[in-house]
Amino acid sequence: MKGIDKHSQAHGKVLRSEFTPSAWAKNRHVQTIWPRFFQRRQPLTFTEQRVETPDNDFVDLAWSAEPEPCKGIVVIFHGLEGSIRSHYANDIMAFLYTQGWRVVLMHFRGCSGSVNNTTKTYHSGDTLDATFILERLRAQFGEQLMIGLGFSLGGNVLLKLLGEQPKQKWLQAACVVSAPLKLAECASSMQQGFSRVYQRYLLASMKRTLLKKMQRIDYSRVLPITEAHVKDITSFRQFDELVTAPLHGFEDAVDYYEKCSGFYFLSAIRTPTLVLHAKDDPFMNEQVIPEPSDLSSSVTVELSEYGGHVGFMQGTPWRPVIWFHQRVASYLDQQREAHS
Repeated sequence: MKGIDKHSQAHGKVLRSEFTPSAWAKNRHVQTIWPRFFQRRQPLTFTEQRVETPDNDFVDLAWSAEPEPCKGIVVIFHGLEGSIRSHYANDIMAFLYTQGWRVVLMHFRGCSGSVNNTTKTYHSGDTLDATFILERLRAQFGEQLMIGLGFSLGGNVLLKLLGEQPKQKWLQAACVVSAPLKLAECASSMQQGFSRVYQRYLLASMKRTLLKKMQRIDYSRVLPITEAHVKDITSFRQFDELVTAPLHGFEDAVDYYEKCSGFYFLSAIRTPTLVLHAKDDPFMNEQVIPEPSDLSSSVTVELSEYGGHVGFMQGTPWRPVIWFHQRVASYLDQQREAHS
């Protein structure tokens, strides 16, 4: 496997993952779709908390119960158009609670089911709300161990935050699953083959949210497009060009992709960080996979041939097992031992 280096000391490591799928689940789309639509959800009890932001808006959190004893806190950042209702978020929170961790998921603005108050939304490089929430959590929980866990878009946000603030004290470690490390490459990949189905599904949700907000909030001063223009958008790149970039101060989609891709922040990270990635992820291509020289010595990438997008599924079709649940849990325990 190109780029794998198990002994590099000057840089981070790109290692061969221990994940191997069952024969029936080697297809990238089976890996991506099956856990979402066919796997039974784990039972989860959670409480909701609304946090007011400095710009008169809010961020919604979802908390698991506190296990006894409690190993520490895991802060989850979900993927594009995700929420606590997303299959991966629900199930990892339920699983980690059984392993002794208290878990809190931060909803990006507009993703909790409530339309937020301002024109500001979220994007792959927006670390302001995450920083605000982490600051509050650290103040609330003092010296308690706190580890970040990011999925897809949320993983990109987490890596960018850690690279922007290499001396941060909020998180003692981080883990990221299926992050779109090069946004331009991902936008292009989502235009290819069956991946267009994922794009169409996610884009429809993004457009619905924006149109709902446009009916409540005047966007005319910040976004030079109409509701009709929004309805005509057919790709992520077009959405980012017409909405994400002008709404958040970027020159265009290219500028947004260059400034917000987590790939370019990997070399600056000083927090112990594990990145789980599958080469067959249908949301991206192999151009997003870093070499050891792209990583700081604090970052380890575990790369598998198969796994799809936030899949990593083993077992049988009628009783699938999500491998990354146990891999994340073992990594958290390793970090807990290192900080004890």
